[in-house]
Amino acid sequence: MSRDADKAFFGHPIGLSTLFASEMWERFSYYGMRALLVLFLTATFASGGFEMAELDAFTIYGIFTGLVYVTPILGGMLADKVLGQRKSIYIGGLTMAIGQFLLAASAWMHGSDASVEFRQTIFYAGLGILILGNGFFKPNISTMVGELYDNNDPRKDGGFTIFYMGINLGAFFSPLVAGKLGEQVAWQYGFLAAGVGMLLGTIWFFLRSHTLGHIGMPPKVKAERVRLILNDWFSILLYVVGIVGLIFAVILGWSVIPATVSTAIIWILGIGGVIVLTTTIFKGTNGKAEWSRVGVILVLALFNILFWSGFEQAGTTFNIFARDNTQRMIGSWEIPATWFQSINAIWIVACAPLFSVLWLKLDKIKLNPNTPMKFAWGLIMLSLGFVIMAIAFDRSTGGDSLRLVSPLWLIVVYLFHTFGELCLSPIGLSMVTKLSPPKLVSTMMGIWFGSVAAGNFVASQMKAISIQLEKTLGTEIQVFWLIAIQSAIIALVAVALSPWLKKMMHGIK
Repeated sequence: MSRDADKAFFGHPIGLSTLFASEMWERFSYYGMRALLVLFLTATFASGGFEMAELDAFTIYGIFTGLVYVTPILGGMLADKVLGQRKSIYIGGLTMAIGQFLLAASAWMHGSDASVEFRQTIFYAGLGILILGNGFFKPNISTMVGELYDNNDPRKDGGFTIFYMGINLGAFFSPLVAGKLGEQVAWQYGFLAAGVGMLLGTIWFFLRSHTLGHIGMPPKVKAERVRLILNDWFSILLYVVGIVGLIFAVILGWSVIPATVSTAIIWILGIGGVIVLTTTIFKGTNGKAEWSRVGVILVLALFNILFWSGFEQAGTTFNIFARDNTQRMIGSWEIPATWFQSINAIWIVACAPLFSVLWLKLDKIKLNPNTPMKFAWGLIMLSLGFVIMAIAFDRSTGGDSLRLVSPLWLIVVYLFHTFGELCLSPIGLSMVTKLSPPKLVSTMMGIWFGSVAAGNFVASQMKAISIQLEKTLGTEIQVFWLIAIQSAIIALVAVALSPWLKKMMHGIK
């Protein structure tokens, strides 16, 4: 890559612009449907929803948002060993577009002769296809960002922060477009907009793939080859068709097999997956330094789980709080509840460049916090945000009747959570690409997203956990105070472990 190309995108490699926009459209797709999911599931049959209980909708949300971060483990391993990152991204992009269109179809069937059960089958198939498609897309585009830089290039953290802006540009626009269409026009138009966004991201990646050089090509392909050939496209098509067929086969077959058999299958797949993953790590890791660095990734992954168990209240309890407890009327116009999902993205776009510059400035004067300390700061910011959220909830529910609170409460909460996210999430992505053994970068990225998966599922259960604690202890346990205290405790643990983890990184910054 030429010297000019190496600094052609805000001082970063030109390939970053390709990955930036591709991820932006993919996140437009994901966050558009995420903003709608709980509201759609709890909406009445008459409006086109499925009229689910709130906690049931939270559980489906948690399973979905959890599994979309588990499948990157499989996608990362296939990319490392068979496909390469580039083919994996095409497979994921095309598959996810199909998934979004199936969600739209399930809503479109409202009012037709289709039964609720048939609509639900189409809906769950769409979710399943989205889950597998994300597994191919998510870890590999992040891995390609890391491959644009040398490990000790001081621009690397900044590059991931700029990439993170692309994520959040998509996350900003999607609730405004898909959320508005789905919530206030018809649910199907919201999901349809998300599917179109996914197609646009895949097309952009294809048109701009020449900016990536050899990065992401299939394993064992000669370095001079920078484009996919006909056989590659044929295998991409086979994977897409296979994924769609597999999900429909599983959904249709799952309903007819006995519960004991389905439970056994889940356990076998889970245990088998752990064995394969562990074997892959053992084969790809060599020497004390590599094992030590892998250990750091796994420890920080635990912190990551606890961070996202709080942060991902955005799609569940925060979404319901925006709908039911927040003053959304401006004159005769009502702000869609889904629009509040864009606030975090606004803060990210506004603050990410400042954090990108901040890390470089601190590095120059040798005050740049190490990665574990950045994680601690992220958890502290998360805790402070939940303190504010807990106060807002108490104000809205105090007294004999519900009192709607100002939208400013949510805006400030999202500001603190954005600070926390910028201290932890892009830094975590960069850290994985630096610390992973060379043969396992995509696999370890998959594990990293697996920790996000666990955090997402725990997030969906926090409300149920607080209710269960209330029953056990016989006293009121407000979910937002519970998460605030939990996050503060974990932040202190991260501070205490920081010197030890820094030593285990063996010179990687």
